[in-house]
Amino acid sequence: MFNAVVIAVVVMIILCLCRLNVVISLFISALVGGLIAGMSVTDIVTVFGKNIVDGAEVALSYALLGGFAALISYSGITDYLVLKIIKAIRAENSKMSRVKVKVIIMIALLVLSIMSQNVIPVHIAFIPIVIPPLISLFNELNIDRRQIGLIIGFGLCFPYVLLPFGFGQIFHQIILKGFTKAHHPIEMSMIWKAMIIPSMGYIVGLIVGLIYYRKPRKYIEHKDESEIAEVTLKPYVIVITIISIIATFTVQTLTDSMIFGALAGVLTFFVSGAYNWKDLDQKFVDGIQIMAYIGVVILTANGFAGVMNKTGDISQLVHSLSDITGGNKLLSIILMYIIGLIVTLGIGSSFATIPIIATLFIPLGESLGLSTMALIALIGTASALGDSGSPASDSTLGPTAGLNVDGQHDHVRDTCVPNFIFYNVPLIIFGTIAAMVL
Repeated sequence: MFNAVVIAVVVMIILCLCRLNVVISLFISALVGGLIAGMSVTDIVTVFGKNIVDGAEVALSYALLGGFAALISYSGITDYLVLKIIKAIRAENSKMSRVKVKVIIMIALLVLSIMSQNVIPVHIAFIPIVIPPLISLFNELNIDRRQIGLIIGFGLCFPYVLLPFGFGQIFHQIILKGFTKAHHPIEMSMIWKAMIIPSMGYIVGLIVGLIYYRKPRKYIEHKDESEIAEVTLKPYVIVITIISIIATFTVQTLTDSMIFGALAGVLTFFVSGAYNWKDLDQKFVDGIQIMAYIGVVILTANGFAGVMNKTGDISQLVHSLSDITGGNKLLSIILMYIIGLIVTLGIGSSFATIPIIATLFIPLGESLGLSTMALIALIGTASALGDSGSPASDSTLGPTAGLNVDGQHDHVRDTCVPNFIFYNVPLIIFGTIAAMVL
């Protein structure tokens, strides 16, 4: 009998690679998977619709943060700084100066991406603020945007896998709850220790990926430099922009809500009197449109995940492992990772994958004689697999939203495929080592 989940995910990936829109691909894949599992079209539509609600808060958060990002960009601060850097590079006109600027940019984006998960927990909301104004600079330096996609992807995934802070704390807490529900209690401090070896896969993948995409890549420059040259910075605007950013971070921290954090930043701009409300409204709507698509994909992915859970074939997939592996420890671990990869690729969320696989993998791991630390590494790695590379993951949708502002960065081929190859492959290798030696 065919497994509905595997077929649905394979169909989704094939459709995305054929350049069909991610949202439509998820719809079709959910329908295919549900029908194979014996569900009626009415049941599929009902389950899909009910589960969409689960992603509503996140979708609204991203849309509002996109609007807030557009207002910050409207101040002209980032455009002004980019122009200054471009002029400095052209004035010096040396290979060394270009290399130096390129290295500084990559380090800065890496640090900023990592900080977005813990120190300043805004997740992907920083991308539409920072990346679009830098596109002209990337083009000037002939930077392959796949490198930037890998850098941001690393910063969005590596911190939560290893560090118990910000989004990492949420990830580790979900793992903790998964073990508790499986009647295998663990301590929070054990999780980051168990994830040290698997997380090294991200570091190796980043290094190899940056080397692989090191060659210059030409892009067509659409933006007229004179547009940036006309930007003048007013002290009051700079002050308002800084206050709005502080307000966003403060309110988000106090309320633990990205929605109210974004609203605080947006309202700061509107009540400041620095701009005409009509102009601000247009920019705000433009920003919402940039991030709203990500929200739609997340909503659709939640519907897809609901249908996959309803089929019951995830459990069937795990239980069939025993027959395939014959109790072989190494082969069982590798196959569990592949199942985790399939599940996360489909639903696009490592956080949502943990509850699905924890109750199934923990008993199976115990029967194989895995230690508690090895089980933690197994669950953490299996759930993280696929987040880097899934067309429905915000870890890939975010970078694409920033890098594709001029239509020259394909979501699947330039973000998903590179992230999948350079992060998931080493993650499986290092995760397998961790599960075997811990």
